Amino acid sequence: MDVYIRIAGLVKESIVDGPGIRMVVFAQGCKHKCPGCHNPETHSFHGGTLVTVDSILEQAKTNPLLDGITLSGGEPFEQAEAFALLAREAKKLNLDVVTYTGYTYEYILEKSPVHRGWEALLSQTDILVDGRFELDKRNLLLKFRGSENQRIIHVKKSKAQNRIVIID
Repeated sequence: MDVYIRIAGLVKESIVDGPGIRMVVFAQGCKHKCPGCHNPETHSFHGGTLVTVDSILEQAKTNPLLDGITLSGGEPFEQAEAFALLAREAKKLNLDVVTYTGYTYEYILEKSPVHRGWEALLSQTDILVDGRFELDKRNLLLKFRGSENQRIIHVKKSKAQNRIVIID
């Protein structure tokens, strides 16, 4: 049975959405609606295109240069179960996973018990870029993020050490 995911779009190769060469999958749908958002067309939960997780993976398989996939948005945690499946299957292709979210790491941990798929998506994520985009903290010199409040978190180390481990 195919698992469907609603996406705003897909970039086959990017060097600005995480380390190395990455395929970027933009989730369709976001509750945050941050002022100044880079992708406001992703906010509606009714836009975008329904595609199968398998169709995304098939595209990833055609590029031997990919280092990983990046799950961006929109908000991947609004479709956490499907994105967790995509992330898990991407790892089987030896691709690492970066997930962008407007939620904070702490909020995701706190709310995971009541949101289906949140723990699964977090556990399949290698690097989490967390926090809402804040226009007054915008900084174009930051690597892999748009505002100074956002953090680049090493998820496995953070879980193992029971504290947030930031990647510089």
